Amino acid sequence: MKKAKIYKPGKTAMQSGTKKYNKWVIEFITKKPGINPLMGWESSTDTFTEVKLEFSTKDSAIQYAKKNQIDFELIESKNRKIVKKSYSDNFIK
Repeated sequence: MKKAKIYKPGKTAMQSGTKKYNKWVIEFITKKPGINPLMGWESSTDTFTEVKLEFSTKDSAIQYAKKNQIDFELIESKNRKIVKKSYSDNFIK
């Protein structure tokens, strides 16, 4: 079976909310796409490039991968360190 990576996607720098980023994703690792000689676009014969499965918890994603005999690599998410500041902190030093 294919190899997959299980990860929790990170928030982009352009967005402040974190609502969309609380799910775990299984994404299959595939070979690099080739160039279509007719049109010059990137293309691939591997349809696993289009598959992304979302799970509410890390354990359910791991359980699904084990049940379907998918080799996986678990990528742990890094916790954000939030420093609470007030507006007046800009003028103290």
